[in-house]
Amino acid sequence: MTTFIDKHEVCKLLKVGERTIACYRQEQWYLGIHYLKPVQKILYNKELIEDWMVNKHEWSVHMRAINAYQASLPSNQKLRRS
Repeated sequence: MTTFIDKHEVCKLLKVGERTIACYRQEQWYLGIHYLKPVQKILYNKELIEDWMVNKHEWSVHMRAINAYQASLPSNQKLRRS
C-alpha cells in the first residue's frame, strides 16, 4: 500500500527545505507518480521519494520502481470475468 506524506514530512525525510522540494517537483518528479495534488495540499508518495533518493543517479533503476507502482494501481489491474 502506498503511503502519502505532506511537504513537512518530505523535508524531514530528505533533510532539505521547501524550496528544494519545489525544485524537485518542477525538475525531477512527476505529477501523479511522485506527488499528487488532490485539492490544495500536495501529497508525496513516500516509497517512490525514498527510491528516488537512493537511485536518482540511476534513472533506469528508479523507473522500475515507477513501473511497479503504476502496475499496482487499481486502474491497471486486469478485469475479472465472471
